[in-house]
Formats: sequence, C-alpha cells, structure tokens
Amino acid sequence: MKKALIALTGLLVAGATAVGVGSADAATYPNPGTVTGSTNVHDPGIVKKPDGTYLIAHTGNNIVLKTSTNRTAFVDAGVAFPSGASWTTSYTGGSANLWAPDISYRGGKYLMYYSASTFGSNHSAIFLATSTTGASGSWTNQGLVIESTTSSNFNAIDPNLYVDPSGNWWLSLGSFWTGIKQVQLSPSTGKRLDTTIRSLAGRGGGAIEAPFLFRHGSYYYLFVSFDVCCQGASSTYRIMVGRSTSVTGGFVDKNGTAMTSGGGTEILAGHGSIHGPGGQSVFTDSDADVLVYHYYADNGTAKLGINLLGYDSSGWPYVY
Repeated sequence: MKKALIALTGLLVAGATAVGVGSADAATYPNPGTVTGSTNVHDPGIVKKPDGTYLIAHTGNNIVLKTSTNRTAFVDAGVAFPSGASWTTSYTGGSANLWAPDISYRGGKYLMYYSASTFGSNHSAIFLATSTTGASGSWTNQGLVIESTTSSNFNAIDPNLYVDPSGNWWLSLGSFWTGIKQVQLSPSTGKRLDTTIRSLAGRGGGAIEAPFLFRHGSYYYLFVSFDVCCQGASSTYRIMVGRSTSVTGGFVDKNGTAMTSGGGTEILAGHGSIHGPGGQSVFTDSDADVLVYHYYADNGTAKLGINLLGYDSSGWPYVY
C-alpha cells in the first residue's frame, strides 16, 4: 500500500533518451524526462489548470502541492489542509499523512479524492475535497465517499475519478485484498450514486493498486501498479495496463488475459537507477498523452517521473 516518504531530499538528474521507442515490448525502458526544482513526490495526481499551468497533489502530511508553468520546473505550493484534516485521523491512527490524491478540474472547481489509512490495513477511507483555486488552504472538506473495514474484502485507498463521454462519474480504487474496484458517483455531489461495487482487476490477493482509468480512441485503458512500493530502492512497483471497450470492464491485457484473473501488460518497470516506478496518473496535454508517476533513486528518495505515451498499431500504449 502507499505511504508518504520519510525523507524528501535531493534533485532529479535529467532523464536519458529512450531506447526502443515505438515498441510496446521495448526491453529497455526510457528514463524519466527532465524535471527540476521541487521534485520529491510520491503518488502524484496532476491537473492542467485553465491558465495552462500545472498543479500536482501528492502523498504527504495534509496533502502536498506543487506547481509548474511548463511541466518541467516545479515549485512547492504548500499543503491542501494547513490546519490539518481532523476528519481523517480515525483512519490514520492520528497521523497527518494522507495518500494518493486524485485531482481534476470540473464545473469551475477542483475536485480532489484522497485516502486515509495506515500501512498494511484496510481500515481505510476515501474523502472528497473541493476548491475554486486549487491553492493551499482553499480546500473544503466534502466528506466521506467510501470506506472499508477490517471485515471488507477490498481496501478503500488510491482513488481515481473518471467521467465518461456520457457524463457518468466513476471512481476506481483499491489495493491488495480482492483488487481494484469501481463505484459510480453522482455528478451533482461527487459521492456514491448507489451501493454497487464492481471488480475491475485483481491478482488473487496479490499486490495490485493505484488504478487510473483513461480513454484513448475507442478503448478505456486501466493503468495499475503491480508489486511493492514504499521500500526505497528495493521497491518493485511496475506500471501495467489493460483495456476494454466498456468503462466498467472487462479489461484484458495484450495477450487477452482478463485483469480480474491477474492480467496486465507491463509498460514501465525498474531499470538502472530507476527503481519501482508506479503510483501513476495520465492526462492529455497539448503535445501528447502524459504519464506522471513516482520512482525511487538509488538513495531511496522518491522522485517525480514524467514521460509521454504513444500507441502502437494495435492501440497499446508505450512509454517514451
């Protein structure tokens, strides 16, 4: 499961060019693209603001914010909840550490879904906050969206909001247990529309989390992280993907294996001094679809990774 980094130090070294770009089966993955400034990040959510600048929210005490004017140089922008988030502490054991925010801009306001839990527990909850500016201290608590308990077969962390072309709202979530789940939300409240919980992906209790749903062409792509995060340079996180023609599944990998049966096509994994890439978000920018994630440097520090996504002749994404 995800948790914030204890030590956030250092700067990212500029990324190298890709080897084997253009192939979804490239044996050698590209290094992260160049980013500078405040690049210590874990579980980044990102949104491009109406003014063309970028806002990142990521795991940390009271949700940490960063901004950029060019998607390269990032600066600190405070935290979402400077006065704390007292409504979450019954899930965090009193900690201020909040995880894996998902941030978007809809209807003239910013929406942020984020999770509260403790490491290894599924006594967890996902909350919603909104803001008209996205700035530190401007976020208003809109309350609980979904929770899990120790008797649940899922874990209510790692939220991701997706709004389909028909205007339906979907929240994907989940970590370990029986895998990735999906609930439908009310567009008017941002809260659950009904009691249905759908299953999107799973590994029979194995390590899968951080769902992110994204549409390209005629397919819905489900990006997830397999294996283990939060172990510094020993982390084994890797980014996997499957796709479906329906927003609710079933998602299959490149070999046709259902993601509910452990399927997933790897598009980015550790290589060289890049360890455990995952916790990903995807968005469409003016130049390409963009993959944003964290990885660990050799010294164990979590860093911001940004790459572009291409699609092969069969419509499968690859990282470059």
